[in-house]
Amino acid sequence: MSMTPPPGWYRDPSYPLVERWWDGTTWTDHRRQPETPQQPLIQTPPPGGSGRAKAVALVTAAVVLVAAIVTGAVLLRHDDGGDEAAARTTPAATSPTRSDDPSPSPSGPSPSAGDPSVVVDELDGITFPVLDGWAKPQYVADHDMVLTTPRTYDCPGDPGLCRHGRVEARTATATDETSPKALAEGDIEDAADSAYGHDLVGSRPFRGITSHRLVKSGSVAVAGRAGYLVRWKVKTGVGPGGYVESLAFPSSVGSQSLVIVRFAFDAGADGPPLSDMDRITAGIRSVGDKDTGGGVGSSIGPSE
Repeated sequence: MSMTPPPGWYRDPSYPLVERWWDGTTWTDHRRQPETPQQPLIQTPPPGGSGRAKAVALVTAAVVLVAAIVTGAVLLRHDDGGDEAAARTTPAATSPTRSDDPSPSPSGPSPSAGDPSVVVDELDGITFPVLDGWAKPQYVADHDMVLTTPRTYDCPGDPGLCRHGRVEARTATATDETSPKALAEGDIEDAADSAYGHDLVGSRPFRGITSHRLVKSGSVAVAGRAGYLVRWKVKTGVGPGGYVESLAFPSSVGSQSLVIVRFAFDAGADGPPLSDMDRITAGIRSVGDKDTGGGVGSSIGPSE
């Protein structure tokens, strides 16, 4: 029986000179330089040395030569195959490489990994609190989903199953933006469309968005770092509409890229309390740190 390896850093099958993050299901765009092992020193035996010493030196040289040929062949395959081959490749179910890099390493379980009260996002180095009325995602097609309300209902528009509350998290890798404010302001329209406009397969579970208004925006502390949020209330073609929020802040791991968290809460009596957006934000912590929450930006708050 085959086993899927856990999330971690593995040799990139499309370019073995670097390591690539495997999220437990598929390869991501995150790469890093691996630790460079020390190459064996090739010593030439002095003139007149023993035949055994000469033989050892020749064998060592042959091994290095073969390794160089294999590396060259792998690089040639990279030029021909590209990331398409990597996407179809699953890393061997072995322990990921260890290093002093602050990026996430699954060499051992996170202190919060078995805690039912939190969801661990290893890639972004943060955890989310599981509040009453929320659950860890199950049977969800979106790999960025970190929290959902537990029950589904029939979408009022195109056929499908909807949830009253969703929270997603992802690293902002498709942009060079370094400002949490600019990222949140630029993301909110896409966040609203993905929640109440079009789903992953292009359906319109709420028949699209008819209007929106700004509810809240401003700076906010997230896991001890200064972030920024933008919150809209949207009206939809059918159904009660909802609230969407884009929250951006720097990651505490790796290159400290910006993290974007998206909230989508149905409006009306069946939707989660709007205050849960703020409670979840206040409960975000760095992995392994249960006390982080203040610090940078702790004295600043969003404006209504």
